[in-house]
Amino acid sequence: MKVAVYGKGGIGKSTTSCNISIALARRGRKVLQIGCDPKHDSTFTPTGFLIPTIIDTSQTKDYHYEDVWPEDVIYKGYGGVDRVEAGGPPAGAGCGGYVVGETVKPLKESNAFYEYDIISFDVSGDVACGGFAAPLNYADYRIIITDNGFDALFAANRIAASVREKSHTHPLRLAGLVGNRTSERDLIDKYVEACPMPVLEVLPLVEDIRVSRVKGKTLFEMAEYQPNLNYVRDFHLNIADQILSEPEGVVPREIPDRELFSLLSDFYLNLNSTSRGGNEIVCDQQDVPLDFTIIR
Repeated sequence: MKVAVYGKGGIGKSTTSCNISIALARRGRKVLQIGCDPKHDSTFTPTGFLIPTIIDTSQTKDYHYEDVWPEDVIYKGYGGVDRVEAGGPPAGAGCGGYVVGETVKPLKESNAFYEYDIISFDVSGDVACGGFAAPLNYADYRIIITDNGFDALFAANRIAASVREKSHTHPLRLAGLVGNRTSERDLIDKYVEACPMPVLEVLPLVEDIRVSRVKGKTLFEMAEYQPNLNYVRDFHLNIADQILSEPEGVVPREIPDRELFSLLSDFYLNLNSTSRGGNEIVCDQQDVPLDFTIIR
């Protein structure tokens, strides 16, 4: 099974991806995680250091990708999960999607790509262009990481659109959303009501999750000496169990940008009015909806 994890930049996608990979390994699966972000820090928490990337390794071989072998680029991390970092071209030059393709090529040619039960692609931010959509050429499922906020859900909707686009030529399905770092899910629920898709889990707002990223440790490793984190670890195990159940998934019908903008902004405006007026919606000058006219 191959899973591609996407989400708005800075949403905690890589941290969540690493913990899901560990959870899948805890369920007895052999897992490979491929970091597809040019800043090459997807695998930092389970390894504790920035591992050499495909770009780094190929540079030592004068960019002859055919001379790059799995043992040159695969590093074992915490929990027995294998890790690869694609890396990326210099800023403003080249295509990150090309690097993803060149990462998969030596793994497939050496059959290493087929030795794993689960391959997880951790993909850069909310970029849904052709280059960074390249992992979807291999994926069975896509998971979107979001929070309960406007920007992240707007990005999630564009990511959902790329699932529909790729599903025309590939057997790709959206496994669902994972809400991250939030104590509320009202806006998430509003979105999935309008654009039906599963919500796999909503992860709590816990400072230790953010700290784990800084420490270079997965949540599972931190829970070994901080038992109070076991309940958060169990959230990730639940996500792993749902993935392993091979869900039917969905091909979402994204919401047009203008409709989504109105849906999310109206929700905030009405929530603000209701909170100040009790059960009665009170409208004063501050509550007059803004004119979100888009100038062409």
